Amino acid sequence: MKRRLIFATNNQHKLEEVRAALSQSGAIEIVSLAEANLQGEIPETADTLQGNALQKAQWVWERIENSKLKIENSGATQLATDYDGVFADDTGLEVEALGGAPGVYSARYAGEHCSFDDNIDKLLAALEGETNRRACFRTVICLMERCDECGVMSDECAIHYFEGRVDGQILTERHTNGEGFGYDPVFMPDRFAVSFAEMPLEVKNTISHRGLAVQKLAEYLTHNS
Repeated sequence: MKRRLIFATNNQHKLEEVRAALSQSGAIEIVSLAEANLQGEIPETADTLQGNALQKAQWVWERIENSKLKIENSGATQLATDYDGVFADDTGLEVEALGGAPGVYSARYAGEHCSFDDNIDKLLAALEGETNRRACFRTVICLMERCDECGVMSDECAIHYFEGRVDGQILTERHTNGEGFGYDPVFMPDRFAVSFAEMPLEVKNTISHRGLAVQKLAEYLTHNS
């Protein structure tokens, strides 16, 4: 039976990456927040990637459970109870020379409502003249499933975490072919001579932090469907 999961993100780039990574599995249907008619700013105030991923997943689950939201899908009205779960991710770029920064604050490194370019500009300025440019990307996915025994979601059961990591270095300037987002134009993974932003999505998904975490998520869902 196909599992219907809401991906708790407003980031269209992330949604496209995850759907592409899970496209080979016919047992998983990814529902976007827009498709679930969920709006609002998702909180991420925890001080760890795992904490933020959990917080975002809980935010979505609480809304679909409490409101018993109805959506229109393929002409049929469906209840929130038709969802099998929700998952969310949080990703951080950890730069060795910066003591692990920007880390959990990667998305807002240059301030609230900053752009991708603002974050990159601040990062390159912080590393100007620095010879140690080692860094890693880490992604933590939190999956909250509907409990088979109690039929609801709670903090005591059916919560799983999946982590992916990729090591590399920060380039001194942007390198892009128009692919990727975030810090992708300045991150070059080990064993490659191009940045994430120069890779086709299907290649990036096989080695990236998010791709690796999603692969673990897919393996879990496949073996537990």
